[in-house]
Formats: sequence, C-alpha cells, structure tokens
Amino acid sequence: MTHPLIPRLRALRVIPVVRASSAARAATAVAWLQEAGLRVFEITMTVPEAPALIRALAADPELLIGAGTVTDARTAQLCLDAGAKFLVAPWVEPAIVAPAREAGACVMLGALTPTEVQAARVAGADVVKIFPAASAGGPAHIRALRAVFPEVVFCPTGGVEARDVQDYLDAGAAFVGIGGRLVDERLVAAGERAAVQAAARAALGILQA
Repeated sequence: MTHPLIPRLRALRVIPVVRASSAARAATAVAWLQEAGLRVFEITMTVPEAPALIRALAADPELLIGAGTVTDARTAQLCLDAGAKFLVAPWVEPAIVAPAREAGACVMLGALTPTEVQAARVAGADVVKIFPAASAGGPAHIRALRAVFPEVVFCPTGGVEARDVQDYLDAGAAFVGIGGRLVDERLVAAGERAAVQAAARAALGILQA
C-alpha cells in the first residue's frame, strides 16, 4: 500500500537535504530556499539541535519537514515528536520503522544493490533511498534497479545535480534528494542568498519544463 505522502513528494520532486554546522545556518538555508519556491526539506541529524529546528520549521503549514540520517528508534521518536512527516536512514535500519508507522510518517531506507533494495522492502520501507546515487552510476543505476523492482518508489540522492533531475525522473525515480549541490553551507555562511536561490530556481526550472 502506497503511503499517502508519496503523491505529494512526487509532485514536489526535489527534496533539499539540509546539512550545516549550526542550526542557524540550516534555518537560513531553508528560509532562502523557501523564498525561491521550495516547500519540502530533510533536516539531517548532523545539524546541531536538529529536532528543535524540525519543530520550528514544522510549525509552518506551508512546509513539509522530514528528518534525515535517522539511525535508531530513540532519534526517530524525537523527530516524530517534533513534527517530522518522513524519516530517512542512510542504510536499511528496521528500528525506525515501528515508530514511524505509529506516527503515520513515511519511511525512507537507504540501499544501493538489489539485495539491499529487497532488504529495505522487507523491513517496511515506503521509499527506497538510493545512496550514493551519482557515484553508483547515476540515472543508469536507477533504470537498472527499476527494471527489477518496477513497483518500488526510488529516491536517489548523493551527488545529484539540478541539471540531472529530469534524467533521474526519466530513469524511474519518483523524486530526488539534493544536498550540497543545493544547500551549500559555504554560500550560506558568506551571505550569498542569490547564489543559493539560483540553484533552487535551476531545480525548479527543470520541474516546470
């Protein structure tokens, strides 16, 4: 059964993966990207005080906020309590599935090979995150996996460029995650709002093409 959040994620197509050395920089990146038209964000647990940031962002009804790099049940629960609507693990981590199910949240488990994709499905993943996507073959890797798993909802991330979004979608990805290519902390630290928003518009331009 398809999770009810998946159609919305398909429509949004690009999930910015927010990693930063401070919650303030992460919040600034989200604000700038929101101004540029993005409405979904994955806040990774590598951001200091990430659950508090998730809580603050989730209070905005315009935004769809999820938690990334969630690797255990306790962290999963903290993020869900803060308002995260989806949880993302970098590998197949069954421990986060039960708390997500109880909260009605979408679960994305990380995989790379067919064996791992199948393990993610068995564990209860709603979405299989293919990571790292670019170094594993990019859209061609997604196309090959899709041939074996036509019913799986794939989200490639890791080295995905804005200019490649359409290629990934054409290869069978439901949506993609973009991290450092879109949420560039160096640009945020330097106050380069225009450059960050230009990257967002590049992604959105592909979506509207």
